[in-house]
Amino acid sequence: MNRVNNKFVYTAITAIALIAVVAVLLLNRYQPETEGALNEAAALQTEAPNSVNEEDELHAATVVESGTPLPTSEPTPKPTPTPEPSVEQEIPSLAETFAGYFPIGAAIEPSQTEGLKAELLKKHVNWLVAENVMKPEAIQPMEGSFNWTNADRLVAFAKENGMEVRFHTLVWHSQVGAWFFKDAEGKPMVDETDEAKREANKKLLLKRLDTHVRTIVERYKNDIHSWDVVNEVIEPADPDGMRASEWYKITGTDFIETAFRAAREAGGPEVKLYINDYGTDNPAKRDRLYELVKEMLDKGVPIDGVGHQTHIDVYGPTVDSIVGSMEKFAELGLDNLVTELDMSLYAWNDRRDLGNDIPDDLLQKQADRYRELFEAFRANKDMIGGVVFWGIADDHTWLNSFPVTRTNAPFLFDKQLHAKPAFWAVVDPAGQAQP
Repeated sequence: MNRVNNKFVYTAITAIALIAVVAVLLLNRYQPETEGALNEAAALQTEAPNSVNEEDELHAATVVESGTPLPTSEPTPKPTPTPEPSVEQEIPSLAETFAGYFPIGAAIEPSQTEGLKAELLKKHVNWLVAENVMKPEAIQPMEGSFNWTNADRLVAFAKENGMEVRFHTLVWHSQVGAWFFKDAEGKPMVDETDEAKREANKKLLLKRLDTHVRTIVERYKNDIHSWDVVNEVIEPADPDGMRASEWYKITGTDFIETAFRAAREAGGPEVKLYINDYGTDNPAKRDRLYELVKEMLDKGVPIDGVGHQTHIDVYGPTVDSIVGSMEKFAELGLDNLVTELDMSLYAWNDRRDLGNDIPDDLLQKQADRYRELFEAFRANKDMIGGVVFWGIADDHTWLNSFPVTRTNAPFLFDKQLHAKPAFWAVVDPAGQAQP
């Protein structure tokens, strides 16, 4: 029994030793081939560390086609750079587009007679109006002291570039020197209760107004043929529907009559004299203005036309109401002007701020509304003497601070002076020329 066990142990040891020898031989045979393959792969990676082999590319394409997202990180998109301001000389000219209809104008400040803004104006408009520098306080801040510098600069720029000028405005309840309304002793005229003194104050105020109007019109009558004589005198909510300004409280409607007569006498029969107001599409305001104008005409007051400011928004008023008001005054034989056109992105009671990222659909809504408006102007060119925008591009507009401070974009050109959808809607309503 012991002999058998010994034999079994001997046999097992021999088998184990044989297996070990075979294993060593196999390892020695295959190790060089494996190392060579690894070294070759490392060499390929060193030569082209960013390459992808064909098998990986095929796999990636298959994953994309199947709709399964790849397990790779997407690069962070870079923000679109804001274009530099420039004047697009290759696009149509507004003034040339409407040459057979009416002049196109813009309200400007003297600083805009230089640089890119001046180039934009020279390309697109043939009528200018002063946004502020021809208002009463700007020209005669103190009695007898007239400041012509800024007004002269604007007139000179227009003449140099073959443009006409509109004057805005000889009389207004705002931006007018307080000295106009103080009596000989320096006291507020409106506070006077003595009837005799009130009458004396009225005569003094009308005399001051007559001098103001005549002095300005005589200076510019050869350069300016279209004049806003009185501005914003109607207010339906005030007594008699007349704005309760110091002008009206002290003189009644005599200041309107005085201003128009002085302008005609100083300027002669060739100048065109306008009464200007906002909200003329509103029936209550339109009708009260109509009554006033008809009353003045019956007295022989030389009113040639009505200026419709046309500060509107993308929601209202209707184009029919704007044109309908013009038709009413045309029945009196008067000219109609659009004097201060802009189109806010906000409804009147909307106090939001859209910021700089204005939705494309809102800009398109603005474009559609501008298209409708100018198609109506074209169709009624016989009763419209001209269209003036209250600015030229979105980088400069009073609507950025009224009725609240915010971003607005009311014009045909954006802050970079580039054409907006609204521009193309106006110059090319059929959509044939827009790039």
